[in-house]
Amino acid sequence: MQPDVEKGLQFFLQQRTGELFAQHGTVESVSIITDRDTGRPRGFGFVEMSRADASRAIQNLNGKELGGRPLRVNEAQERTGGGGGNRGGAPKRW
Repeated sequence: MQPDVEKGLQFFLQQRTGELFAQHGTVESVSIITDRDTGRPRGFGFVEMSRADASRAIQNLNGKELGGRPLRVNEAQERTGGGGGNRGGAPKRW
């Protein structure tokens, strides 16, 4: 894919994901994770919401289809073991 197309796709995915989750509460941020080498979406992302809104979104969206694919919506878990970067006081992501 060309860089402009990749950026456009990422923007579209962030916007569409935000709209979907906003049906269940206030969305603070959306991050679609991309491959650092190709820039293509890796198939997952993070949506930050209040705990109550996130619980509602998880309950209503987990297993629903989007674009013909089932969504897996759950609370993000801290990574264990290796890996860099201490996120310190970063807010929880769902």
